[in-house]
Amino acid sequence: MDSEHRASPPTPIAGTLLLFATLLFFWVLLNGSLARDVLVVGVVASALIAIFFRSHLAWFSELRLTPKALLTTVAYIFYYLKELVSSNLNVAAIVLSPELPVKPGIVKVRTKLKNPMGRMLLCNSITLTPGTLTVEMDGEWLYIHWISVHSPDIEQATADIVAGFERYLEVMYG
Repeated sequence: MDSEHRASPPTPIAGTLLLFATLLFFWVLLNGSLARDVLVVGVVASALIAIFFRSHLAWFSELRLTPKALLTTVAYIFYYLKELVSSNLNVAAIVLSPELPVKPGIVKVRTKLKNPMGRMLLCNSITLTPGTLTVEMDGEWLYIHWISVHSPDIEQATADIVAGFERYLEVMYG
């Protein structure tokens, strides 16, 4: 990667502080409170995790720290939420239909992502979207259980399931 797209790797202390800040941010976000007791527990838990497990969580720091990547991260969240609502409506329509029009199957799709964090986010985004479930990842191949297989063709299934998420994750993680 050229330096235009990826920030230089953080020093161990900077990496630990970045991990601590990220963990604390998500702690506050998930708790929805800035109460003193919630913050104290969050600070202690985030500090312990950042100090003792930093080497195991290093791949969390692989997000590109460019303005484009950070804006793309926000766009990715909105894209994911749109896909979440859309797929919920599609699954609800299938369930509520008297014919129950399902054609379940496992499809093989390809990802262009090389970064472990980008791949993990792709697999989790697919799994958390109703109607699809990542079953296995083998190199560049993902095996996805799809509630209603539109096409068993690898290229078409990749376009239908993976391409939308991947477009953002490539910018965020490469």
